[in-house]
Amino acid sequence: MAKKIALITGINGMDGSHLADFLLKKEYKVYGLERRSSAKNRTNTSHLEEKITFLTGDLADQNSLIRAIKQSNPDEVYNLASQSFVGKSWDIPEYTSDVTGLGVLRVLEAIREYRKTIKFYQASSSEMFGRMVENPAKESTPFYPRSPYGISKLYGHWVTKNYRESYGMFACSGILFNHESERRGIEFVTRKISDGVAKIKCGLSDTITLGNLDAKRDWGYAPDYVEAMWLMMQQDISDDFVISTGETHSIREFLDIAFNSIDIADWTKYVKQDERFMRPAEVDVLRGDSTKAKKQLGWEPQTSFKELVRIMVNSDVEKYENK
Repeated sequence: MAKKIALITGINGMDGSHLADFLLKKEYKVYGLERRSSAKNRTNTSHLEEKITFLTGDLADQNSLIRAIKQSNPDEVYNLASQSFVGKSWDIPEYTSDVTGLGVLRVLEAIREYRKTIKFYQASSSEMFGRMVENPAKESTPFYPRSPYGISKLYGHWVTKNYRESYGMFACSGILFNHESERRGIEFVTRKISDGVAKIKCGLSDTITLGNLDAKRDWGYAPDYVEAMWLMMQQDISDDFVISTGETHSIREFLDIAFNSIDIADWTKYVKQDERFMRPAEVDVLRGDSTKAKKQLGWEPQTSFKELVRIMVNSDVEKYENK
């Protein structure tokens, strides 16, 4: 039996690299789409260089996406690429809209024009819920995005649904709540904390500078969440699913566990707040209800919040100790 072929956009990101690991274990042939740059950023995928095929493409360039589809001839396309940093989306709203929003349309069009049955997965986001109209949020909860990023993700979500209904394509969206791992980019608050704590332990820094410490999120572990992506693509009929733990924890709780991991009980003197890291329109709480995914996909998160934080801190401590 021939191997299934998957094309992953955003291959060098946290989710892309974890999904590639997962699909290789399932014996897929994996292609990864990466943007051209003067220095390739394969920090998360250096271990995959002999195992997958890298293709050059950009969600802002339609022809590059068409070529990537032709080159890979995939059975499944996972669109994980985007301008994914919420904070920066206020500084570069047009770029965020083009890549995170219209980029989804370009991928869908490339698939539609290829005239082969290809399953499509869109990485939607809990940021589409923004100001929580319903808590916890499920698939039917009204959206209320509070950032250019959330608005762009909402466009991608709706255009995916539209292509499913208009053209009969298998096009599903995973509305993933916050998920993290040791591969998370350093600009994200969770990794900023784990990296900062590791530097403090190793004597490389004295403080961490953060924004709002009271924001609450529904945090899961990225390797658990990429399994949910794959499960959605194995269904006979495409649909949308909320993926979450159903628990909320604050930045302060994240700090508690992170500093406890290096035997510091009172972290207040190590953490500074700076208004530059505050969002213009803050999302105070995000919490999801993944009942539908549990029932229809048989998916359950496997990693606790405490385990997630400790995995991230221990990974960063090990990195600095090895240096």
